[in-house]
Amino acid sequence: MFTSLLHLRHEMLKVVHVLVFAVLASGCGGVDFYSVDGKTMGTSYRVVARCPEALDSAHIDAVLAGVNASMSNWDGDSEVSRFNASPVGEWMTLSPPLAEVVETALALSGMSDGAFDVTVGALVDAWGFGPAPARGFPDDMEIEAALARTGYRHLELVDSRLRKTRDVRIDLSAIAKGYGVDAMAAAVAGQGCTDYLVEIGGEVRVQGHSPRGRPWRLGIEAPDGSGSAHRIVAMDKGAIATSGDYRNFFERDGKRYSHAIDPRLGTPVEHVLASATVVHASAMWADGYATLIAVLGPEAGLAFAESRDLAAYLLVRREEGLEPRSTTAMAAFLASED
Repeated sequence: MFTSLLHLRHEMLKVVHVLVFAVLASGCGGVDFYSVDGKTMGTSYRVVARCPEALDSAHIDAVLAGVNASMSNWDGDSEVSRFNASPVGEWMTLSPPLAEVVETALALSGMSDGAFDVTVGALVDAWGFGPAPARGFPDDMEIEAALARTGYRHLELVDSRLRKTRDVRIDLSAIAKGYGVDAMAAAVAGQGCTDYLVEIGGEVRVQGHSPRGRPWRLGIEAPDGSGSAHRIVAMDKGAIATSGDYRNFFERDGKRYSHAIDPRLGTPVEHVLASATVVHASAMWADGYATLIAVLGPEAGLAFAESRDLAAYLLVRREEGLEPRSTTAMAAFLASED
């Protein structure tokens, strides 16, 4: 998760809201910043933007509702759900947004050799992290059955037409929220806003400067449940997303099972990588890359990020505490710790 900050501390999040409205009230030299927030994708969204007039929140809500209606596995009538329920071998013509997201997810699946797999849905359900009610701890047979329904190579995308050659279930939860951030940013820019921060559930895209006239300052959340910022990132353009094992998990017999599932093995990851943060021009790609690296783990994940010149920041659990590791490209975004 990401926490948007105009100051350095995570616990200032609610105060940030107050500071933005204080700018509105004071006029701050005639610069008009507007703020809206709401609910989407099972979480919250927020926009802070410098615009020629007040934000059209109804339009933003409509854009996000469209993304949810297309890509949500929790909506039985969504476009994704209709594809998952379709017969094996039957072609389905996708809407342009869904076709773009599926194409990106297939690219991430291929470049990671299945560490990221768009067809992870059956495994997500088997481990109780999907929309279906949890049926208890999965045994080996249930895991094998879910693995048999997993495999991105069983999808064929031709232009905007998609079909499956095996009864697989696509799950876009690792990338759809990022696409929603990009779509919301486009909607805000379309309203003439020149400087903005848009956020869905902690995934962020920014442009220009904050109300304080400086690059936006974003906190990489410490993966210890404290809600504090481990490190600050300064950005005036681009997106940032984090994937970690510390938010969504369950415990059994003293062992923690993360929602981060390795589709190649069919089980939650067991390595010591606590979180992976990626900066990218696109929130969709940042979202997907962060998930991919979180599955690969500290060594393979960092090597993957370096090989693709990604700006990535990893937090690794050690007995003495958290060990940060970052790629060469990430140095440009890390704010001074002074």
